[in-house]
Amino acid sequence: MPDIAFTKPTLPRSGALVLPCFEESPLPAMAQALDEQAGGAVARAAQAAAFKGRKGQSVLLWAPVPSLTRVLLLGLGKRDSFKAEEAGGGLVPHLRMEREATVATEGLSGAEVAEMAMGALLRDWRFDRYRTTEKPEDKPKLAKLSFATAEASAAKAAFPALRAVADGVFLARELVAEPANILTPAVLADRCRELERLGVQVEVLGPKEMRKLNFGALLGVAQGSANEARTVVMRWNGSGRRKPEKPLCFIGKGVTFDTGGISIKPAAGMEDMKWDMAGAGAVIGLMAALAGRKAKADVVGVVGLVENMPSATAQRPGDVVTTASGQTVEVINTDAEGRLVLADVIHYAIERFDPQFIVDLATLTGAIIIALGHEHAGLFANDDDLAARIEAAGRATGEKCWRMPMGESYDKQLKSEIADMKNVGGRPGSSISAAHFIGRFVQGKPWAHLDIAGTAWSSKDTATVPKGATAFGVRLLDRLVAEHHEG
Repeated sequence: MPDIAFTKPTLPRSGALVLPCFEESPLPAMAQALDEQAGGAVARAAQAAAFKGRKGQSVLLWAPVPSLTRVLLLGLGKRDSFKAEEAGGGLVPHLRMEREATVATEGLSGAEVAEMAMGALLRDWRFDRYRTTEKPEDKPKLAKLSFATAEASAAKAAFPALRAVADGVFLARELVAEPANILTPAVLADRCRELERLGVQVEVLGPKEMRKLNFGALLGVAQGSANEARTVVMRWNGSGRRKPEKPLCFIGKGVTFDTGGISIKPAAGMEDMKWDMAGAGAVIGLMAALAGRKAKADVVGVVGLVENMPSATAQRPGDVVTTASGQTVEVINTDAEGRLVLADVIHYAIERFDPQFIVDLATLTGAIIIALGHEHAGLFANDDDLAARIEAAGRATGEKCWRMPMGESYDKQLKSEIADMKNVGGRPGSSISAAHFIGRFVQGKPWAHLDIAGTAWSSKDTATVPKGATAFGVRLLDRLVAEHHEG
């Protein structure tokens, strides 16, 4: 990751120079100054390429003056539709092989410049821990990225909080990208403990503690694996109150690998199931972001961590488990395991912390991908205000959610002949009946469920998300906290 700097708006003495331009606007002052030094080369290149500043349009000049390796004119599109983070992310593919680069940001506020820097960081992230044979010339080289701005002081002031959120995103992406032979439930719990350096209080519950709490549903999922389950409680008391009351509560599904258990999945694509813990990864990243920027809110994050494996000890279809709430569940499909994990963790969080509201995140159903593709997470809620705030935060951060219907007819699909409920309600509306299953454990608390199965992993690069783990939910929920629950 490059070091970020905010400097005075003067021509750099080395490296690459990026000159962002709005559509149909004159070339920025720095471009005009460079053009004089380069004998008119910049203006000639812009004219020859019919450069108008349209979004994504670019013109590259190699070494137009001896001190610079390259100069890039980059179109930003119309000023009234400008998105600073997207623009910052769009810089990165052009600059990866440069050691240092400067971006001219004429006409942008300090806040916008800081957001551009945030976007560049988000896009530049890569997971290369296990790449041992990559050639040095193929590795990204960008070590320093400077933003030349008349509002350097304002940008510097705004950036640390953004950088803390970016660090939370990077943590979540890293956890989701890790292979399951490395990131077992126990190891993931240990990674949570690293948040203590930020001031987060971390408590890890092992199988013994969970048995005392009657976590029959969660432990039922875990019983087929040699890797024992964990539940991790993370607390950030940012209000400064000696005895925090009614914290915000975020719950994450953390299935570190999901074979489907006895109801085993097809072999094709099963390697993707290392990221069935993306909900937990988002909650862990969120807690890091909140603590990193010293959010003035009291927040609890709870993640249930299990591995779902087939073995002689694995849970069978038709088994009945008793949840921590005392409700019983007939397990029809062992591949509908995430909701069983959430059932116990949500009940525990409510009983212990009496939160203001609960938001859970889970890669819960393939059906939500059929419904919404990879563009939106499915949003289910029993509280209209909470749902509206989540939708708004999603639009603001680009982590978009689409509210799905709920109703009694969907809930009836969970009726069991021998227990209080089944863990699946059949194929029709299966994402909705899955949400209703979780809703049976929220005890009337304001609650929202985000089914992120379609948004936890990206098969392509986007403006601020490189191909791979997205950390969907970290920025959305950080925005929710910042806009409505601080101060």
